[in-house]
Amino acid sequence: MEFDQWLAVIVFAVTIVVVISNWIDSTLAALIGVAVMIWLGIMNETDAFGYVDWNVMAILVGIWLIAGYFGKTGVPSWLSLQALRLSGGRPGLLVMILTLLAGIVSMFVDNVVTILMMAPVALPLARALNIPATPVILMIGFGANFMGTALLIGDLPPQMLHSVAGAEFFDFIWQKGRPSSFPILMLTFLVTLAAMWAYGFRGRARVADLGALGIDAKIPNPLFATVVVVWFLGTVIAMSLREYIGVKLGFIALTGAVSLVLVLALLGERVKAASFEEALQELDWRAIFFYIALFALVGGLEKAHVLDLLADAMKPLFEESYALAATILYWVTVPIVGLVEHDAYILTFLYAIRDMGQAGIEPWPLYWMLLWSGTLGSNLTIAGAPALYVALTLAEKEEGRKVSLREFLAWSVPFTLVCAGVCYALGMLIWVLPFAN
Repeated sequence: MEFDQWLAVIVFAVTIVVVISNWIDSTLAALIGVAVMIWLGIMNETDAFGYVDWNVMAILVGIWLIAGYFGKTGVPSWLSLQALRLSGGRPGLLVMILTLLAGIVSMFVDNVVTILMMAPVALPLARALNIPATPVILMIGFGANFMGTALLIGDLPPQMLHSVAGAEFFDFIWQKGRPSSFPILMLTFLVTLAAMWAYGFRGRARVADLGALGIDAKIPNPLFATVVVVWFLGTVIAMSLREYIGVKLGFIALTGAVSLVLVLALLGERVKAASFEEALQELDWRAIFFYIALFALVGGLEKAHVLDLLADAMKPLFEESYALAATILYWVTVPIVGLVEHDAYILTFLYAIRDMGQAGIEPWPLYWMLLWSGTLGSNLTIAGAPALYVALTLAEKEEGRKVSLREFLAWSVPFTLVCAGVCYALGMLIWVLPFAN
């Protein structure tokens, strides 16, 4: 490598180490890393701005705005009560249903937002059924972190795949004549839930009289809830039809969010919704600036042609044995993203796989295997997925004690090993092996 390439790698690596160590705020560290790259001449400020995918940023802002209103509708509480009734008072089954519900919601809503919506309504159910809070909240956290990659709009990694490779909404359901992210992850999720039920929730005593628990959940303002849910579904449908509408996903998401705010403002006292200013204040701007800096940082590597070198180094391995190389990529990714912030890792290797694709290596099985292993492996520790830190904090607050690393790993390790193993088997059979021949 040349000097400027070494310089780019060093700045990138130091920045990621500071982000992981949390020595200073992770967003501040990422922004400083971008500034250092610019001042050192690795790229200029125009390059940094251009490497940010502003369409992805618009998706995040638009969906988060709508999700903020959705969290206030009372629908999550109502759904949790239905989960209790569906479980028939079986504590273990209730936890599995709540986890499944969190996973489904996270296909459309950021995983941290999903946890913040689901945990407060799950805790009263756990108390009533005498279930420890920690496994309940951790399972909800695992579920929310799990399914964000199933569809295009749930989390940053699928949106990065849209940015790098042009994956559209329905590509996450069916692509190249075979099932892709949604069906494979959903089947993996169901198998994992069954395994976790057998591992830690089987045999808990059933509560026969649910009415005696005194738990009820009503939607405070049905008009407000109806408007928000209809707008949410309409926005998702419009985003799924992006190819036919002919505009960017970010524009559709922002249109849905702004039009929802307008309708709620016109309805006034009948819905008593938060103002646009209040909704903006509730957005996680720290996370948004972190993602902006992340795109710029990886852009610095691309500007210095470091990613070209990475692709060139990986290419011979895939030419020699595509299946073996895909296996190595998958199982190396799982533990790495359990220890580092997975978004930066995934974005870096998405670009490397794209460059290998331009050199003649079939990229799509590798895109999917990277995305799945990068998402599922992040459930291993709180370092890989900030959403799990939120879940752990809520569990500790509820129980009034610190949850030890050993206790956390007692739940995260079996969950991660089962889901990663099942998904690997499905991914190899459906995607990698057919393209390896």
